[in-house]
Amino acid sequence: MFPNDKSIENLQQLFGEVKKYLALQKEYTLLEVTEKLTILLSTLILILIVIILSMVALFYLSFTFAYLLAPVLGSTMLSFALITALVILMIIVIISFRKKLIINPMAKFIANLFIPNPRKDE
Repeated sequence: MFPNDKSIENLQQLFGEVKKYLALQKEYTLLEVTEKLTILLSTLILILIVIILSMVALFYLSFTFAYLLAPVLGSTMLSFALITALVILMIIVIISFRKKLIINPMAKFIANLFIPNPRKDE
């Protein structure tokens, strides 16, 4: 089929180069996935820390408002009840708008992280 040994040698070199290319592609893909997962996990940890600290701040802030409202309302228990009602109302609003406030931004972040944007590459 091949007229001389040089063609066979060229095919063997081509096969070796394709093998090296595939190994390098695999390594590149692993590095790319590692980078993306690192960004995703660091963002997740940062958000978790911010949420925990915000909850602590909200807890103390609610106590502050309750004690500030106690003289106005005439009862500490009534001021705590009012603050509790406001927190429950905030929870209901967040659950009602969860798609707009939580799901869509998270999906957009993950999509931008894992799917390359062709406009950025140009």
